[in-house]
Amino acid sequence: MLNRRDFLISSMAVVGGVQRVFADEMAHPLGVQLYTVRHQAEKQLPEVLAAIHQIGYQQVETYWNVYTHPAAELKRLINDNGLTAPSGHFDYTGIESKLDYAAALGVTYVICPMLPKTMWTSLDGFKQAADQLNKWGEQIQKMGMHFGFHNHNYEFRRFGDTTGFDVLMSRTDPKLVCLEMDCYWITQAGQDPVQMLNRLGSRIKLLHLKDRKPGFPTSQVLSSKAEHMTAVGTGTINWKAILETARQNGVQYYFVEQDSGDLPPLEELKISYKNVQPLL
Repeated sequence: MLNRRDFLISSMAVVGGVQRVFADEMAHPLGVQLYTVRHQAEKQLPEVLAAIHQIGYQQVETYWNVYTHPAAELKRLINDNGLTAPSGHFDYTGIESKLDYAAALGVTYVICPMLPKTMWTSLDGFKQAADQLNKWGEQIQKMGMHFGFHNHNYEFRRFGDTTGFDVLMSRTDPKLVCLEMDCYWITQAGQDPVQMLNRLGSRIKLLHLKDRKPGFPTSQVLSSKAEHMTAVGTGTINWKAILETARQNGVQYYFVEQDSGDLPPLEELKISYKNVQPLL
């Protein structure tokens, strides 16, 4: 394991040459989904947060394994490193038990990142999930926060003339359940992120930004065989068109995420920041 000094030295090497851009200079502050740096964050969270801020990012989106820190402590660690956390991912099976934690953490958006696998295989599973999302959305709204769902590619499997995604979007109340659109997984599923932004309009409140390598088939099966990810701006996704449409539609938050990649996560984040920030 790297010690604190070695970690900071290596982090500074990664971010060297990147000009810091402060929040008041950015129309839309750019964030990082901490799952990108999960292996480091779960061992050396303060150092990881410092490195993310040094690159120029202003926000982070939290995820389940960093909730081992008490909410007040996690919030302090994030804020002490010059960052804010407007959004957090909370597992479907644990959302209700974590709502007070989310409120104490101070997030604006509580996001369900994925449905249990048992719900992926039938329309009834997606209908059951949609009804539950509505209930949580109402509960979370009463607590002063907003609720959303994060897509992958499995929701786009066809069941006759419809898909699980269509069921989720039609059966949930837009006033209670928004969408955090993952541009990579939308593309991997064979969909067009710009068309989805135009279709759903202001219902999409947050974006996940990660790029896709060329030469791979689309799929609606979620597995490692569907992961063809690369730093934002180095793949095939048309970010200029996506971000222009997102701004017009009032998307509020933008988080770079990298489930997997060829380079160390902080290097991927540096490249993504350099390519995305001028477009925001």
